[in-house]
Amino acid sequence: MNEVVLKSGEVDTSHGPILYLEDVSVSFDGFRALNKLSLYIDAGELRCLIGPNGAGKTTLMDVITGKTRPDTGSVYFGQMINLLKMDEPAIAEAGICRKFQKPSVFETLTVYENLELALATNKKVWPTLLAKLNGQQRDCIDRVLETIGLVEHRLHLAGILSHGQKQWLEIGMLLMQEPKVMLVDEPVAGMTHQEVERTAQLLLSLQGERSIIVVEHDMEFVRSIANRVTVLHEGSVLTEGSMDEVQNDPRVIQVYLGD
Repeated sequence: MNEVVLKSGEVDTSHGPILYLEDVSVSFDGFRALNKLSLYIDAGELRCLIGPNGAGKTTLMDVITGKTRPDTGSVYFGQMINLLKMDEPAIAEAGICRKFQKPSVFETLTVYENLELALATNKKVWPTLLAKLNGQQRDCIDRVLETIGLVEHRLHLAGILSHGQKQWLEIGMLLMQEPKVMLVDEPVAGMTHQEVERTAQLLLSLQGERSIIVVEHDMEFVRSIANRVTVLHEGSVLTEGSMDEVQNDPRVIQVYLGD
């Protein structure tokens, strides 16, 4: 089933976006969750997706990561990688990683151990238990700890971290896998104001080296990070543009922001 693909560091974006979906439709028991949706994400871009409940945001992320197969349409990673011919593990290995809304960390392990387990290495039981980190891997963990702001918590159990810190740790676990595309679902839900600001800084620091797609309902947070916003409605792209353009679009005001 799985197509032979290039290494994630070799994704061909020389003639177009790093990720594109064209005319993608998905139906569940007669309900059309996606309706001929087309979306294009450039390499290094930070894109925010907004829309009311039921607009298709989760289904869209499910399609990109291989969890849901569309009824029709095309989904490509770069120029050569057809995501519809791959399963979820193969898509993750190719360089597309997803963070769900609820943080999923190993609470009985330390912050450092969580990042160590997330290394892009052999995840079979015995290799994992017997493996010793080399200098390059230790340096990678140290860099990620610095990026996510948890250097001083490296030996703390993940279970005692605040909600925001757990979110940052999980983002760090994705970074350990060296993704080219990160899908991040409602990263600031339940955070304090200070944690929201720190999360904005973190995501902004990550753009450029990788593409980031953020699904979020907090409009102030979206404004603080997004150069380009895509609004979904009834399974299709309603409009795209800057946050100011989107907020002033009468169609958006009617279906979403004006609720």
